[in-house]
Amino acid sequence: MQQDWGIIFAFGLYFLALFGIGIFHMKKEQDLAGYVLGGRKVGPWVSAMSAEASDMSGWMLMGLPGYAYVAGVSAFWIAIGLAIGTWLNWLFVAKRLRVYTKIANDSITLPDFFENRFRDKTKILRVVSAIFIFIFFLIYTASGFVAGGRLFNTVFGLPYFESLLITAGIVVFYTFTGGYVAVCRTDFFQGCLMFFAIIIVPVTGIFKAGGPVTAFEKLDDLIDIQQQKLEKLYNMNANYFSFFTDATGVTLSATAIISLLAWGLGYFGQPHILVRFMGISSAKEIPQATRIAMVWVIFSLFFAVTVGLVGRVLLGDTLTGVNAETVFMVLNNEFFVSFLAGIIISAILGAIMSTSSSQLLVTASAISTDFYQALLRKNAGEKELVFVSRLSVILVACCSLALASNPNNYILELVAYAWAGFGASFGPLVLFSLFWRRTTIKGAIAGVFFGGSTVLIWKEFFAYTGIYEIVPGFIISALAIYVVSLLDKKPDASIVKDFDVAEAHIQDM
Repeated sequence: MQQDWGIIFAFGLYFLALFGIGIFHMKKEQDLAGYVLGGRKVGPWVSAMSAEASDMSGWMLMGLPGYAYVAGVSAFWIAIGLAIGTWLNWLFVAKRLRVYTKIANDSITLPDFFENRFRDKTKILRVVSAIFIFIFFLIYTASGFVAGGRLFNTVFGLPYFESLLITAGIVVFYTFTGGYVAVCRTDFFQGCLMFFAIIIVPVTGIFKAGGPVTAFEKLDDLIDIQQQKLEKLYNMNANYFSFFTDATGVTLSATAIISLLAWGLGYFGQPHILVRFMGISSAKEIPQATRIAMVWVIFSLFFAVTVGLVGRVLLGDTLTGVNAETVFMVLNNEFFVSFLAGIIISAILGAIMSTSSSQLLVTASAISTDFYQALLRKNAGEKELVFVSRLSVILVACCSLALASNPNNYILELVAYAWAGFGASFGPLVLFSLFWRRTTIKGAIAGVFFGGSTVLIWKEFFAYTGIYEIVPGFIISALAIYVVSLLDKKPDASIVKDFDVAEAHIQDM
């Protein structure tokens, strides 16, 4: 393999920056609240950029462009759903969750909040929540490792499994050392890189194709060729520019469109995003953070789909199967050389690691506080819990590596599965907890259990229906919370009082 020292040098600078941040914060995060939530002292810029960078991960630079490369303009349905979901999450959940988690005994994790919100003395809700966090974060983190493996394999020609180990080693190092603040700082840095990369690659590609008008004309020419029965040459459906056809040219049904838009439902239940709302320095900074986040998200999603469309113009059908998800990297190698190419590749790695690190951190906090402290060592000290959290990072990373070991995994499919799991398990309960004072502990347990279980069962036995598993999972979870809560006795007066105090604080802002 011929080494490109410019790319290696860019990677080296990138890694030094990450390691420096992790080491700098290692000595500062000595208690669990600092390690898991940064002491609730993170500003709006870092909170917003960290939330979106940890959200979009490698699938935005690899999975979504690959889907657009194959499916065409209909990929925008996913982008639209995600943009709407992001906005609604910041608008309705962020401020309330920041206020309520502070009132609910200064909760630092999502299961911690649920337990304090409902005064759960049995620990059942905490444990059930932690189980689903563990299951779905294994899948989600595996998707990031797959993306990293594909990146090092494509760029440097390294064997896939060795590439997985490199990705996991980097992620574990700075998550293990620095904790929440280190992850947020690196997410801010990586979010800026991602924003730069996701715009410069498709814009360069458009001009390489002769400008926007010429690029669209070339796509039309390719479509005309396919209409002349030369599918083997380009393998493009005749309605590539239609919002209402799928990858095979079949008209999208209402069910298919709803399933694509339903990605937006997932935002309400993503622990690694919700924790950003909990850690922001003040609820009054939420509006500013919302504006920052939405600008980043709208531009990034639009250009992520554009990468796939431009790739189809310039590359034809040369990328097949899982290789379609490398379209961003292939275009980068075509357009740029040496150091600049390395910077853009670093942005891909940054996207992968920003989410993987956040997921490892949330999973580790669930293991340390929701299993270890809640069930095994109730009087464990802060240093002991931080140690267990760091040990959990390694454990989860090893499990995710095992899931990611198959090189034929599709990044977007893994993300979709985990995204649905979190959205259905926790999304309805987050909304009910923040907006309905009548919600009870039994309703909460039912919602988490039936939401998460529905996703697992639907994915296994009912995927043939074409309905994205988050749709039935979210609906069943919401119904379970509502029905069981109404059948249960009303919440205690102390629970209602906390709800009203939180509501009063929100209304005063």
